Amino acid sequence: MAQIFAKSYFYKKKLFFTDAKKINLAPWLFLLPGITFFLIYVIVPIFQSIWVSFYEWDGLSDATWVGLANYIELLDDDDFYISLKNNIIWLVLYLLAVPIGLFLALFLNQTVFGIRIYKSLFFFPFVISQVVVGLIFSWFYNPNFGVIAHIWEFFNAKPPSILADEDLVTYGIIFAGLWPQIAYCMILYLTGLSNLSQEQVEAGRLDGAKGLKMLWFVILPQLRPATFISIVVTVIGALRSFDMVAIMTEGGPYGSSNVLAYYMYETALSEYGYRMGYGSAIATVLFFIMLIYISYFLLTMYKNELEER
Repeated sequence: MAQIFAKSYFYKKKLFFTDAKKINLAPWLFLLPGITFFLIYVIVPIFQSIWVSFYEWDGLSDATWVGLANYIELLDDDDFYISLKNNIIWLVLYLLAVPIGLFLALFLNQTVFGIRIYKSLFFFPFVISQVVVGLIFSWFYNPNFGVIAHIWEFFNAKPPSILADEDLVTYGIIFAGLWPQIAYCMILYLTGLSNLSQEQVEAGRLDGAKGLKMLWFVILPQLRPATFISIVVTVIGALRSFDMVAIMTEGGPYGSSNVLAYYMYETALSEYGYRMGYGSAIATVLFFIMLIYISYFLLTMYKNELEER
């Protein structure tokens, strides 16, 4: 009898652990294809770019080891500093998409007649291509027939040639890029607003919170996940800005609107060079700028959550 009981006990125990392994293994099996593609198309190219940055290579002939020579050359490259400065300007001004997106989301998060039509109009920039946005704003800025030209002519003034002015061109491109980015942030905040805890909102009202106090102490803390995603995606979009520059100015005039991503393309893959090693060095610098900023932001968010606990 004891032997039968022991066998039954161990058999049930074996079944339990087998089922537990199946349950624990199932999520990883679903994640495996995504993890595999992420490793092949993201992680491996990152390390490959870092490795190539230590070589002088034109993409066809044998690569020559040069060590840190490409990075040392960057220190004396004026075009690199112009691109880096423009990326910093992009980063600072592009973050305006986050508060503007929040404001529009608060405005559109209402149940009034015709609100769906307004939402559709604000969603429109998000669904069209960056190439199309660049073309639209290129016509918009045209000093001969663009909207800017008609506005200046209305005031009997000479319209500025924004995309041909070295001092204005970067700001003009950033303004064009903000249009779809604001729509993206707005969609994230609308999703967050639809999932607000009504119990916390009602508790805030009972405590006398209204207007800005309600927004700051009750609404915004619940929108922290949406804010986090908005900031991270906006920062990445600002640092890897390429499409708008390529379509609207191709880095001109005289390289004044260049950013690191487009300068990397010019040096590595265009008629200016085919210097794969030098382009990879620029890409590596851009990658570490992104990595440092996002790591700092993640660490700050983590510390804030620990303090709240």
